[in-house]
Amino acid sequence: MLNRKLKMGMIGGGPGSFIGAIHRMAANLDGEIELVCGAFSSDPERSKETGASLQLDRERVYGSYKEMIRMEAELSFNERMDFVSIVTPNHLHFEPAKLALENGFHVVLDKPMTFNLTEAKELKTIVEKSEKFFCLTHTYTGYPMIKEARQQVLSGKFGKIRKIFVEYPQGWLSSFVESTGNKQADWRTDPSKSGVAGAMGDIGTHAFNLVEYVSGLQVTKLCADINIVVEGRKLDDDGAVLLQFNNGASGVLIATQVAAGEDNNIKIRLYGEKGGLEWRQQDANSLLIKWPDKPSEIWRAGENYLSSFAKHNCRTPAGHPEGYLEAFANHYRNFALCIKAQVSGDKPKEEWLDFPGIEEGVRGMLFIDKVIESGRSEKKWIELE
Repeated sequence: MLNRKLKMGMIGGGPGSFIGAIHRMAANLDGEIELVCGAFSSDPERSKETGASLQLDRERVYGSYKEMIRMEAELSFNERMDFVSIVTPNHLHFEPAKLALENGFHVVLDKPMTFNLTEAKELKTIVEKSEKFFCLTHTYTGYPMIKEARQQVLSGKFGKIRKIFVEYPQGWLSSFVESTGNKQADWRTDPSKSGVAGAMGDIGTHAFNLVEYVSGLQVTKLCADINIVVEGRKLDDDGAVLLQFNNGASGVLIATQVAAGEDNNIKIRLYGEKGGLEWRQQDANSLLIKWPDKPSEIWRAGENYLSSFAKHNCRTPAGHPEGYLEAFANHYRNFALCIKAQVSGDKPKEEWLDFPGIEEGVRGMLFIDKVIESGRSEKKWIELE
């Protein structure tokens, strides 16, 4: 294995960006990665300010992502960044990712993957041609007990899966906050920056990714009710979707940002012929297993009885809570371990390869396209093709 930290560059994540700091903390958590360069803003001066606050070498704080990728590509292997983390609004995902991959850099990209489905399909071709690793940061599949949930479903212990419920309620857009100068609300509710979807693109894609990951199934058809609740808003802030899966199961997905008083309690419930499970982020270290003929079981993070996938993604003994940052960090650590293995000519372990990638990104953009199409249509049931 490569015996040094991986060098990370960042595009975006400057003043006013909360997710940039989250990415930096997550990447740093396990000592596998160090931030060495960045183009943190489209404004060169603001990029320099961020670089100075992070104590980076001034020569490696760039005025644009194009300059950064060009200059880093000219450095030697042990000096240049190994990968780039892109934490910009949606409309600025595709071009930086494309340029980085074409210049030989691995890529971590915030979700949803691109501005539209056409870009997603093109990026998939670029990733496959590049032979570089690509990670899409759907945070919630990084939780150990979500990984345990997936392993239990795939083991067949619940029998054929019949019904799945997934919901993501938020309340931060319950009023017209985009009129107050809130940077996060501004771009997320702007079709020119966010794309065709608001809540369904921002948090609905998380719910969609979670349900396909845990179940091991794929959605084949959907029927959506999409709403704009807050007057004056340009994109959806609320919606519900009926789902049909490729094994015949059915499900319901709810994503709303107008549930006043709610924060980020994403939750999934899944039921098979023999039993089911439930997980919610507000008690992320617990997985509830349900049986029809005996008491429910509570499985806990950090315990020895967990699968290798769950144990690999735990850092502390049972009873010591781990949360959102650690889930985020699991994607970065597994991504880094895979890159190190590739550089050393080794085969990555299956547990390391368990992070969202290009396929999940394309599926997410397909979901966005079809859920908005269904929401606008009188036909309603739309196939995911």
